[in-house]
Amino acid sequence: MLFKNTIALSIFCLLVACAFTQTLHAQNRGKSMYTRERYSNGARVRGNKAKIVCPVFDKSKYPYHGIGVKFGDPFALTYKYYANKNFAIAADVGKPASGLYNRYFRERFTSYRRDTLSQGASVRYLTHSVKSDFIGELKLLYHIDAKIISQGLQFYVGAGWEWKYSKIRYDYIYEEVDNSNPGGTNTIGNFTVSRFTQGPQAVIGIEYSYFQLPISAFMELEYFTDVQLDPGWSRAEGGVGLRYIF
Repeated sequence: MLFKNTIALSIFCLLVACAFTQTLHAQNRGKSMYTRERYSNGARVRGNKAKIVCPVFDKSKYPYHGIGVKFGDPFALTYKYYANKNFAIAADVGKPASGLYNRYFRERFTSYRRDTLSQGASVRYLTHSVKSDFIGELKLLYHIDAKIISQGLQFYVGAGWEWKYSKIRYDYIYEEVDNSNPGGTNTIGNFTVSRFTQGPQAVIGIEYSYFQLPISAFMELEYFTDVQLDPGWSRAEGGVGLRYIF
């Protein structure tokens, strides 16, 4: 539910941004800053004020770089290298939304529990906590200009690879029955699991950068498939973010 609400809010914010910038475009009599005088350093001066022009629109000055933050699953620092108007490489490093994986981690308890418990013992899951959780992504993206819909809008698709590392502590109830104590003895125990996995991901997204500042707003959806610890397990991920373009 949290993931769906994040996506819905993201779409709303992007639509508001589009509407706002198009209103400014109309107020400027259809002449955007990108069609006026440019300087190679990306700034133009009128009176005592300097306005920044987002360089993404200047197709003659590729490559560009983008650094920013991504909110969602994962919450991450993000870097993007715009090789040309069609191809880009993106890298994200951060923390997954651990709360979205509670059910999955609970279901994995049986396979993670220690094999050293004596026969006749009953082990029941109690709870778990994520001690550390990291994720890394590397993606190759292909951009499609969508200015026919809105100036500064682009769609993109791509593929990449994802790495995940988690350290999880499991607490359990250990019940051992013997002849001298028919009622059994209950003991609370715990163990810690370090898990590293990886796999491919598919990516689709939209990017909007028709602003008076050198920033880019984006929203993307990713589909990850585990090929190491739990082959075949898949999950939808993604989020929204902003990057500073230079």
